[in-house]
Amino acid sequence: MRNVVILAAGMGTRLGRPHPKPLTLLADGRSILRQQLDHLRAAYGPSAHIAIVVGFKKDLVMEAAAEDAAFVYNEFYDQTNTSKSLLKALKLGPPGGVLWLNGDVVFEPGLLELFTEALAAEQSFVAVNTASVADEEVKYTLDDAGFIRELSKKVVGGLGEAVGINYVSAADRAALVEHLSRVDEQEYFEGGIESAISAEGLRFRAIDISTFGCVEVDFDEDLARANKL
Repeated sequence: MRNVVILAAGMGTRLGRPHPKPLTLLADGRSILRQQLDHLRAAYGPSAHIAIVVGFKKDLVMEAAAEDAAFVYNEFYDQTNTSKSLLKALKLGPPGGVLWLNGDVVFEPGLLELFTEALAAEQSFVAVNTASVADEEVKYTLDDAGFIRELSKKVVGGLGEAVGINYVSAADRAALVEHLSRVDEQEYFEGGIESAISAEGLRFRAIDISTFGCVEVDFDEDLARANKL
């Protein structure tokens, strides 16, 4: 059974919509969330356990996905960042490895096939785009063995951008939970990953998805790019 988490608790203030950002409509008539669910079901089938972390206007998200997912409520959605939403999902969800993604990621369906080998090998990973390295995005560097060493918006000399799709193996999950619990309330989940790598020696592979379209929708210009995929 594939275990998936979608982080959809945030207020999405930068996009400036009156509803949760994952419910933003795309050019194909589906919301971002519905498109994600369709891609996930097509890749992993009806047995996949999909949990959505909700917060801001949670009823709207729950109504939109009621037949396709379970829900975890981050009641502190307006005071915390993605580290704490992911923490709740990992603490409350079924055991095993977990694939998770931000609720504002629009991607082409074939992208999920790139993860087949790593998922089969139970290898933790961060999906990255090496075609772009913008200053305001989460960037990464690698250690001598080719695994993630740094992962944050503060990285200098980044090799690419993290796209908001990640996997933690069953073996690494407890350590990630511990470090997500330690980081600041306003920290992104990447801070928990970076801390666990530094302190516990966790190995997260960087999987390049640059051959597929993938956009995190923060602003209207991002939405315009997403609608061209």
